[in-house]
Amino acid sequence: MGPVTPIPTAAQTARIKPAATAPELLRNFCIIAHIDHGKSTLADRMLQLTGVVEQRAMRAQYLDRMDIERERGITIKSQAVRMPWAHSDADGVSTPYALNMIDTPGHVDFTYEVSRSLAACEGAVLLVDAAQGIEAQTLANLYLAMENELAIIPVLNKIDLPAAQPEKYAEEIAGLVGVDPETVLKVSGKTGVGVTELLDRIVETVPAPVGDPDAPARAMIFDSVYDTYRGVVTYVRVVDGKLNPRERIVMMSTKATHDLLEIGVSAPEPHPTQGLGVGEVGYLITGVKDVRQSKVGDTVTNAGKPASEALGGYSDPKPMVFSGLYPIDGSDYPVLRDALDKLKLNDAALVYEPETSVALGFGFRVGYLGLLHLEIVRERLEREFDLDLISTAPNVIYEVTMEDKSVVTVTNPSEFPGGKIGEVREPVVKATILAPSEFIGAIMELCQTKRGDLQGMDYLSADRVELRYFLPLAEIVFDFFDQLKSKTRGYASLDYDVIGEQAADLVKVDILLQGEQVDAFSAIVHKEKAYAYGVMMTGKLKDLIPRQQFEVPIQAAVGARVIARETIRAIRKDVLAKCYGGDISRKRKLLEKQKEGKKRMKTIGRVDVPQEAFIAALSSDAADPKDKGKK
Repeated sequence: MGPVTPIPTAAQTARIKPAATAPELLRNFCIIAHIDHGKSTLADRMLQLTGVVEQRAMRAQYLDRMDIERERGITIKSQAVRMPWAHSDADGVSTPYALNMIDTPGHVDFTYEVSRSLAACEGAVLLVDAAQGIEAQTLANLYLAMENELAIIPVLNKIDLPAAQPEKYAEEIAGLVGVDPETVLKVSGKTGVGVTELLDRIVETVPAPVGDPDAPARAMIFDSVYDTYRGVVTYVRVVDGKLNPRERIVMMSTKATHDLLEIGVSAPEPHPTQGLGVGEVGYLITGVKDVRQSKVGDTVTNAGKPASEALGGYSDPKPMVFSGLYPIDGSDYPVLRDALDKLKLNDAALVYEPETSVALGFGFRVGYLGLLHLEIVRERLEREFDLDLISTAPNVIYEVTMEDKSVVTVTNPSEFPGGKIGEVREPVVKATILAPSEFIGAIMELCQTKRGDLQGMDYLSADRVELRYFLPLAEIVFDFFDQLKSKTRGYASLDYDVIGEQAADLVKVDILLQGEQVDAFSAIVHKEKAYAYGVMMTGKLKDLIPRQQFEVPIQAAVGARVIARETIRAIRKDVLAKCYGGDISRKRKLLEKQKEGKKRMKTIGRVDVPQEAFIAALSSDAADPKDKGKK
């Protein structure tokens, strides 16, 4: 049976005219939660209840526009939408309000999207699944909202589920937020129960935006997308003054000026208006095709009467994981460069620079916020721009201090310096793991194998525990999340934040083919794990590289010391096939002649590693993070 949604009243569905709305009738809020706690489904019910999406046009996860989002059931991009809502006071007098809602992602890799959304809001709906309770990302998003001094409305979702325990989890949330458990709203995004009360609570609790309507216009860019036909579409939150169509605007950081061709609000489709006033959230179109002109976090002002001071933006995101991205067909390199430029506009957290590999040709060194981010970026490039790509195994940034005190920053194992090294420093994260208390032993064992350092442990309730660890980032970017899920039957949740660097006993493992170093296969690992990596890589290459006319040794070495070895046997031609019977000395002479030829070939021969072997050995698909966004 489909969702049962209360039929909106005429007053509720009365469209607000697309003129600038008075700030006191505006409410800006976002929905924050862990993955799969029902943010997008609740947003669907709000869109239906406020009448901005007609019943016949409605579909599940309406605001999730990308195919990848809909296939995986996760939100990747924040989406802003404006909804009308008629709120009745105690005397029964109905007042029309305009609600600007931003639906945010829930995965740790997309925390940057959440932080930008919070900067455009005054309130946050903290959504918790009534069957699962508080999870690691719920806590992280709550602390972000508290830092931004937002009004927080705690809500329990999915109360219609048989496994729901609303009373138990209402107490958990109330303890966190500091409210009475009775005031925690109980809703069902699927059936629509309690959504009307939630919209009324938003109007009552979230403060109206504050700004000076007579000051020079100042608007903060919190998101932007690239449209093939219209160019760059910029999403802004107006703080002071007013922006009008057909006026000239200036971007304060780049000093670029443009004509404002169209200005409007998303309801949820683009809806042109006569301007945006204080506190309003909307979009601007200038017809600009250059993706670098619209920088997220920048301030937009009027060119004729510019503001003297830019708004305090938010810091640029720092990439956590680096991976090489190469087109399989070398002629696609310019297409990949343009594709990354356009994707950078849709994804402000993307960082990249050109790089060349002896094995793979021309490509880019790309910085990501995590493994899911890496997988999503690669998939979007392949789908949206029709590219075939190879991504190399992910690694993090290291800082190497030489004995002469010079410092080298290493983003790629091939950059690791030779010579006498004083110290190697690696990034460290503070990880928060929430899980049922029965899995404490398994989690501790896993964290210890990943060089973790326990910082503390708290019981949130009788059967739920929070563990805090310091862990090297390099240890958790590859398969930590998968192992954590398998050891806790999927119940554990993880959130992490980079807090600094620490010195570690790290070495570079080189792979040698017939004595020649192949940079593409090198890796930086902890000294204790160097042997395991060497054995794994030499074994893998032995299976991938075809046999040559001569014997090929594959060696793994740390410095000058070989730690593992495999040998690819030579293809031997049967030189005795023509000898039927006869003297043994004739056969021996032929075998000796072949042996000499093999020896000479070995000294002058080169091992040709086929492209497929490089792709298979370097590709990160072995630890495919495809399902890391799902629960």
